[in-house]
Amino acid sequence: MSAIPLLGMRDRMSGDRSGIGHLVIAALILLLAVSVLVSIVIGPTGVGLPDLIAYLGGDAQTLDRQNLIILEAVRLPRTGMGLLIGAALGVSGAMMQGLFRNPLADPGIVGVSSGAALAAVIAIVLGPTVLLPLAALFGNLFLPLMAFLGGLGNTFLLYVIATRDGRTSTTALVLSGIAIAALTGAATGMLIFMADDRALRDITFWSLGSLSGANTTKILSILPFVGFVLGIIPFVARGLDALILGDAAAFHMGIPVQRLKRLTILAVAAACGATVAVAGSIGFIGIVVPHLLRLAIGPSHRFLLPASALGGAALLLLADTAARTIAAPAELPIGIITALLGAPVFLMLLLGRNGRQAMEGL
Repeated sequence: MSAIPLLGMRDRMSGDRSGIGHLVIAALILLLAVSVLVSIVIGPTGVGLPDLIAYLGGDAQTLDRQNLIILEAVRLPRTGMGLLIGAALGVSGAMMQGLFRNPLADPGIVGVSSGAALAAVIAIVLGPTVLLPLAALFGNLFLPLMAFLGGLGNTFLLYVIATRDGRTSTTALVLSGIAIAALTGAATGMLIFMADDRALRDITFWSLGSLSGANTTKILSILPFVGFVLGIIPFVARGLDALILGDAAAFHMGIPVQRLKRLTILAVAAACGATVAVAGSIGFIGIVVPHLLRLAIGPSHRFLLPASALGGAALLLLADTAARTIAAPAELPIGIITALLGAPVFLMLLLGRNGRQAMEGL
């Protein structure tokens, strides 16, 4: 009985836009394929398309040794990590916007960014001194592990604060997030004030984001979390569609609203915490990509979520390619590129009619 109104709602939401949705997804797959190719063959070194063709064709022995090392140890891992991080940020943004019923919502709203930033600064500033035993134990994994635990712990704290009698209030979650972000920001600022020049350089580079440290270990470390948030798309799309009509209406349609909120928040926190941990803070992808795609294909999450994953991955790979080539042989932090691309688009969206409506809903 509850499936009948939900089916009608989905028809109204997608309806004549389902064809556009399929077309956009097909175009995004093509764009992503081009982005992957560009990411692998364009850079400050001599690796190019002929080298990639020879490598994929099983003729790796014909490649110059230096080019082979660059391809296997730098370009391919970097492209793989960019794919995962971009997809995670894009789909997480779309999920948060659906959960909060606001196209300006962002994964940072659940506390991932502020918690991860504080934990990362703690690792950078105190790692060589107070936390030296832990830093020595985990080695290169110390900073990513601290950032991941910080983001996940902050999200768990916000969830506990915002949940009463088994029900999670999105309003309480947002307001608690603002308060906790202020506290973590103050603690982060105090640690930065205590930091030496080396630590300040590390903090600045980390806060702007980069894929320069990509390797197989990091890819495997974030793969389960990104796979989790991508894997739940078929299970949350229907519920996020129903939430557009409000919690009460979604509940009467047979959607387990509280379970949906818990699953979505956990998946977004885990995925974004893991990506922030290995690549630093990369902004705007989680806001701009889902928002632009929603204008094209509508609010139906069965199209919007996979499209956001594809679009986020393509945008991040293209931004990373630009970061590696604009100031070659130096490398710009990727957060600068995404901000330059995303901030003007975000302002245009914000000043539009939909943006003003979204601001009223915050």
